[in-house]
Amino acid sequence: MSTEMLDQPWDLSPAVALRPEPFGAMAYHFGNRKLTFLKRMELVGVVRALSAHPDIRSALLDVGVPEAHWPGYVDALRGLAATDMIRPRTSQGAVA
Repeated sequence: MSTEMLDQPWDLSPAVALRPEPFGAMAYHFGNRKLTFLKRMELVGVVRALSAHPDIRSALLDVGVPEAHWPGYVDALRGLAATDMIRPRTSQGAVA
């Protein structure tokens, strides 16, 4: 697994809305009109936690994702990045 993405700051795209669902969440991008289903509550937690952490690694740790599962989450996050659901953070604003 490439650790490059783990050490980078990411945010939910400002054009994306997350709607909670029993299975996880639906993510809708108002710009490109993409609809994505997040089928794991933990993935929803990671996506929601991105802006509050300096990097993806910290968000995964905060949500409690076991390190052995990180490769699958990184793959899912790469897929979300490919459709602009999440994007690299351009400024290092306040991180909780």
